[in-house]
Amino acid sequence: MVQPNLKKLVAYSSVSHLGFVVLGIFAFHSISMQGAVYQMLAHGISTGALFLLVGMLYDRRHTFEISEYGGLATPMPKLAAFFLFVALSSLGLPMLNGFVGEYLVLLGTYQRHWQWASWAALGVILSACYLLWSYQRVFFGEITREKNRTLPDASAREKWILLTMAVVTLWMGVGSTFITKRTATATQDAIDQVELQRPYEAAAPNFAPSGGATPQQDSSSAAKAISSEKLVIR
Repeated sequence: MVQPNLKKLVAYSSVSHLGFVVLGIFAFHSISMQGAVYQMLAHGISTGALFLLVGMLYDRRHTFEISEYGGLATPMPKLAAFFLFVALSSLGLPMLNGFVGEYLVLLGTYQRHWQWASWAALGVILSACYLLWSYQRVFFGEITREKNRTLPDASAREKWILLTMAVVTLWMGVGSTFITKRTATATQDAIDQVELQRPYEAAAPNFAPSGGATPQQDSSSAAKAISSEKLVIR
């Protein structure tokens, strides 16, 4: 939240998304692993769109410092609207792609370790805090730099690119079953292959001492019996 560089802030949000991926895998539940797969797909769309938007801002101002922006919603309302849409998908707003993966990861993790799911839910709150606060500092408020008053809005090429990614983001949020029903079998197969089987416990041979036999004789007879068993196995 104290990061002054907009590009680094988006990069740290990417680390947050991958943290959910790791949690879903380590919970080792079919639901959480499906959420991890979905989160990786959603991460590629939402974080990729965020980096595109940050690059568009850099192309106009040649700086990533948040303090150099402010009030950009006035000269470039279309770019500000796309940025808000993608930021909401990145923080996990329902009906968008970021919500499905995080929800599945938390749901599957809760069934394994509810403490882990509780701690992970705090990450959702923190991501909403730093993304929305950075958006406020960049696009809202008064224009403090005169260069920002004449910045051009999104061009036709940029709008088509962002519109395509916005449509994919919305489709992944409302049509999640198209992907989850195709990953359910694969994730369950991975669990079945990796899950440890119940270890085989061999009973130790029981050699009852015969009448008048000494402990040395018992141990030597036991050693002979074990060696004979090995020969039979070979």
